Amino acid sequence: MISTLESQIPNPGAVDALLFDLGAVIIDIDFDRVFTRWALHAGCDAASIKARFRHDAHYERHERGEIDAAAYFASLRSSLGIDLSDAQFNDGWQEVFVGEIAGMPALLRRAGAKLPLFVFSNTNAAHHATWSRRYADVLGLFQRVFVSCQLGKRKPDADAFRAVAAAIGVPPSRILFFDDALENVEGARACGMRAVHVRSMADVDVALETVI
Repeated sequence: MISTLESQIPNPGAVDALLFDLGAVIIDIDFDRVFTRWALHAGCDAASIKARFRHDAHYERHERGEIDAAAYFASLRSSLGIDLSDAQFNDGWQEVFVGEIAGMPALLRRAGAKLPLFVFSNTNAAHHATWSRRYADVLGLFQRVFVSCQLGKRKPDADAFRAVAAAIGVPPSRILFFDDALENVEGARACGMRAVHVRSMADVDVALETVI
């Protein structure tokens, strides 16, 4: 496993900053919880909602901060075929967060003693307001948290990674990025970042051993 990760990270010791995705890397998320709550409000089957839900253009615009929650929920009424109020949509929307991934805070503290830590999350304003408050302790380990809804850019777009690297003040080639979505990992690599596809905390742990 170490040799595989080293092949993903050319010259692994030459890293000046660590950049982490949030959902499914630091905080566990579960969209099934969202669908279950919406189904409860709508009086329908959660599986039918899950089958219709897409990370569509409205979802992406919401994450770039181009539309607000009310506009996004209006799009969901149409795409999901459920007539919920904004309050009911938001009630389910906030169910996505499960909790900190066990062991990650300790791993981040160890890494943060050697290199500066940053977060880059594709998120919307409503979710950002919730997780920034609920997980303030672990987020306090990071020097800065970048969110797509404030940047106006989202992963895996090249402009998003370039903007974050510029704000960090480190060349992309000297940033090691962790994300559970392969398309984001590939986007980061296309911009010159070293990047690790996170499928478990072990992927993070082993990769960090190559740089700290």
